[in-house]
Amino acid sequence: MASEQAGIEVFNQGGEGPFVLTCEHATNEVPEEFGNLGLDDALLETHIAWDPGARPVAEALARLLDAPLIMPQVSRLVCDCNRPHGSADATPARSEIYEIPGNRDLTLEQREARARRFYEPFREAVDRTLRHRLQSCGAAILVTIHSFTPIFKGKARDIQLGILHDADSRLADAVLEIVEKEAGLIVGRNQPYGPEDGVTHTLRFHALPLGLLNVMIEIRNDLISDRSEQVGMARRLADYLQEALASIGTADKTVSHA
Repeated sequence: MASEQAGIEVFNQGGEGPFVLTCEHATNEVPEEFGNLGLDDALLETHIAWDPGARPVAEALARLLDAPLIMPQVSRLVCDCNRPHGSADATPARSEIYEIPGNRDLTLEQREARARRFYEPFREAVDRTLRHRLQSCGAAILVTIHSFTPIFKGKARDIQLGILHDADSRLADAVLEIVEKEAGLIVGRNQPYGPEDGVTHTLRFHALPLGLLNVMIEIRNDLISDRSEQVGMARRLADYLQEALASIGTADKTVSHA
């Protein structure tokens, strides 16, 4: 159910529902020529290199929603596709408390080269898929799936599920209203990160210009550490999203198709 293109993977490419999913930090893969960015293998297994558990949740959710899922095929330490083209944040010299030697003192040309190889194919695939959904379904809803570590810089995070948005909060508002009625999860708006941290780049770049409903979902990764938890979370998210979409109503699925 997956197809590979230059620098990206599209799971369930033939999905016919209105949702389009992305998982920008699905893998910790570092191409050989980057020499592990100067890091040991154990560190590349941690959250600084990817979002543990996010990919299997996103794949299960894609099946439940009959949605295409678009994923870069590279660690965010090589090129973070949820950051602006060629920016320093897209090739971080430091992640949490760790120095990234392979990203130290990169030139603008080197950052641009990584963006052309990894970022641009991802952006083109997302844009193409959203526009196809608009043409075939009359609506396209962008949902990005991420996970976060329970302890960051030595501080525990109580939040379990983050519902994030940028300027357009319609879908996030509807999801929050549903989730907050449940007693099972500690949920927060724009937590543990928010637009001021630059994490809503995909939403801002793709959904806002087209007036599309959109939301970013952050899941604490200790809640999705095995297959059962991942599938269970995907089912829960599918219910939230479908109920939220129904509550908004079909008339408000897009503002424009520009």
